[in-house]
Amino acid sequence: MTDRKKTADVIIIGGGIMGSSTAYRLAKQGLDVLVLEKTEIGNGGSCRNAGGVRQSARDVRELPLAMYAVSNIWPTLGEELETDVEYTQRGNIRLGKTPAHITALTNLVKKSTDVGLDVKMVTGDEAREICPYMSGEVLGASWCPTDGHANPLSTTLGFYKKALENGAVFVTGVTVLGLKKQHGAVRQILTNDGIYEADRILLCAGHASRAIANTVGIDLPVERETSEVFVTEQMLPMFDVMLGTSDADFYGHQSEHGSFVLGGMGGLEKFTSNYEGNETHNVTLPKLSRGVIGYFPSLAGVKIIRSWAGQYDVCSDGVPVIDNVPEVPGLTVAFGFCGHGFGIAPAVSIALSELITQGVSTTIDISKLNYDRFAAKG
Repeated sequence: MTDRKKTADVIIIGGGIMGSSTAYRLAKQGLDVLVLEKTEIGNGGSCRNAGGVRQSARDVRELPLAMYAVSNIWPTLGEELETDVEYTQRGNIRLGKTPAHITALTNLVKKSTDVGLDVKMVTGDEAREICPYMSGEVLGASWCPTDGHANPLSTTLGFYKKALENGAVFVTGVTVLGLKKQHGAVRQILTNDGIYEADRILLCAGHASRAIANTVGIDLPVERETSEVFVTEQMLPMFDVMLGTSDADFYGHQSEHGSFVLGGMGGLEKFTSNYEGNETHNVTLPKLSRGVIGYFPSLAGVKIIRSWAGQYDVCSDGVPVIDNVPEVPGLTVAFGFCGHGFGIAPAVSIALSELITQGVSTTIDISKLNYDRFAAKG
């Protein structure tokens, strides 16, 4: 590899939407920012999801991020990034077919309304008024009118473009091998391209973050999970809300172009040979499709024109870790987003920029997403 810049005020490991958006926030403040990415910008889960921007059905610990993003960032994000992020705020309906589903959704609604979110339960008939073409088997749903969806690819690349405009440097094709401390604080990043150095390091490389953190004695209960997404042929407008289910087995929406963008898990991903790949499987995708048809029989004859898979980093308690690491001064971590990261990423980038520059998040409460919540309690 050719000689290139290898020092900065802040080095970010991971060029997905978390890394790109935080690079933008920091560079805009005048910091010298360098981003290292193993493959291509946004090649992980950032651009391999169905674009949900939702507050409903979230763990209350990450709701402050979701609610802040929807109230303060998403409505004007396209203007800020000078990119059409295709943000649509028409609501999110989460469907239930069984009494157990309705109980689970009702519990989620109560927890969310207790912290101020505008979300409620609706009957099956009311759900069909909101979203026609739905199966008569749907007994009820949760409904959040302020939820929506956006385009993951254009949003991630919008942040990337703005980060570049503000002076951030992105280096792709670099594999991070580990971190190294100097005088008690992390300062160096060991790579296949030599050593990079910074005063602050942000680790937000998805599941790969766990192994990198291990090199300085840090471990978190994060595993990898595969989700698949497919795009259908163009259809006449049927509904414009974001869809989900109580079991979270599928989610998606109809794009402004008419195609349906639908994703989820068929339940067989762990048993296929390409579990860690980015292609869909001839067993899992049909099973996912049948699940969608079970809720929307009218989509049975629609042609799938494109599909892909994505790898998500899943934390054992269902929410990410976003924190400075006390045992390793100079290190900030943000991973384990459990497939929920896209919609909250614009808010996460604000919290991360404050953690890095001020030592604490002052705008958004992320205290329940702290690093030491897994520590043994004496």
